Amino acid sequence: MKTSMSSRPRATTSTTISVNHNFGHGQSHLANVFFSLNLLAFLVHTAQHLLNKPYRLLRDTLAVRRTFFNDLKALTRYMVFDSWESLFEFMIDGLELEMPPP
Repeated sequence: MKTSMSSRPRATTSTTISVNHNFGHGQSHLANVFFSLNLLAFLVHTAQHLLNKPYRLLRDTLAVRRTFFNDLKALTRYMVFDSWESLFEFMIDGLELEMPPP
């Protein structure tokens, strides 16, 4: 039995179906979802930097963003923390930093 190339499913078709299924309307809306999530992450990090002194101390000490987030990733992969505050305290203690007075 011969099968023609047109009767075989294409990879792009299954990818499009997956995107449509997961995000409802395909790639045009997927870009909007990713943009919105990126904007939300930027706003959260900005708020953290303005309002959270331990976060600001760690970000200033670990000036390269990739280093900071790789450290977070490694720590949360192997350890469970009760809160972000306890995670930041653990990192500050490990880096032997002093919290500035309020």
